[in-house]
Amino acid sequence: MKKDTQIVSVGRDKKWTKGVINPPVFRASTMVFDTMEEMRFATKNRAKGEMFYGRRGGPTHFAFQAAIAGLEGGVGTALYPSGSAAISGALLSFLKAGDHLLMVDTAYEPTRDLCNKLLAGFGIETTYYDPMIGAGIEALIKPNTKVLFLESPGSITMEIQDVPSLAKVAHQHGLTVILDNTWASPINSRPFEMGVDISIQAATKYIVGHSDVMMGTATSNEAHWDQLRENSYLMGQCTSPDDVYLASRGLRTLGVRMQQHERNALKVANWLQSRPEVDHIRHPAFDTCPGHEFFKRDFSGSNGLFSFVLKEGSLNSVTALVENMAHFKMGFSWGGFESLILGVFGIDRLRTATHWDSSKPLIRLHVGLEDPDDLIADLQAGFERFNQALK
Repeated sequence: MKKDTQIVSVGRDKKWTKGVINPPVFRASTMVFDTMEEMRFATKNRAKGEMFYGRRGGPTHFAFQAAIAGLEGGVGTALYPSGSAAISGALLSFLKAGDHLLMVDTAYEPTRDLCNKLLAGFGIETTYYDPMIGAGIEALIKPNTKVLFLESPGSITMEIQDVPSLAKVAHQHGLTVILDNTWASPINSRPFEMGVDISIQAATKYIVGHSDVMMGTATSNEAHWDQLRENSYLMGQCTSPDDVYLASRGLRTLGVRMQQHERNALKVANWLQSRPEVDHIRHPAFDTCPGHEFFKRDFSGSNGLFSFVLKEGSLNSVTALVENMAHFKMGFSWGGFESLILGVFGIDRLRTATHWDSSKPLIRLHVGLEDPDDLIADLQAGFERFNQALK
């Protein structure tokens, strides 16, 4: 199937949908059985989608899990109440006291906090590495290294990693490769074809698409699925069927939304590139973004999220730019239909394996589904305020 057809078709087995176009919401904590034989069968086959207990999920969950696994190319998908929960659930499924983790230096800040605070307390050591290290990652692998964690593009600064090279080296040493694949969504890259073992989505973002649900997914290849599924269950990870229903409904329009986000963002980014205030664009589709060559090789499209770096600026001038926007709103998430803007400071304090020059302010945009000409006019007014504040 072509991608757009797959988005509409996956996860619609009548066993789960009961013949309804959108899988109904099945709310249940307890399943009851007429016979001991039925109960034993459900218990034995609970990992295969038999109704067993509410935390294992029901038809609403099973349909959505099948859809995500089908789109990402894995064999199974575990659900979590947030993207951060998916990251912690996946890491804790494959790490124990005494193990060593290789974590990309550009990871999402809560992921870094998880490593430095929770995992460190569990006796798990973390080494941060340059996202552009490629096959050089081999020099950082220790006898007790168990997991290589990737996030591509990197959070805020958008570096694209050479995932196939990193995964190849990791597998030569028996490591599990986990990728935060949220930027690509389930449709703009093929993580398992690149050697990834577990692909994570903050479904809060583009899958849901409407800024009204918190959810995470972790999709696994066959070799890692049993361990991921069972350990996540032991940690009590589960999601509301009402939230899963909204995610399932959002999923069906993912393709058309991503195309529009991409078109809008590229138009805005090209306009920004012409601005005298802008030093460079950190959008994977631009050659000014580190790892642009890997984006061209490994991704089938982009989205609405990118950053740009200013040639100069202060807290006062950046504040003047981002405040009082008509269409861009200030907010920490992304992936919804609305446009967002953030002035990001202190990136250098979040990097230990790489250097970031914080003398040049960075602005992160999520370009939504508004008319891009209106968004450009909004930014034009913002730059006027910025330049006035610089005087």
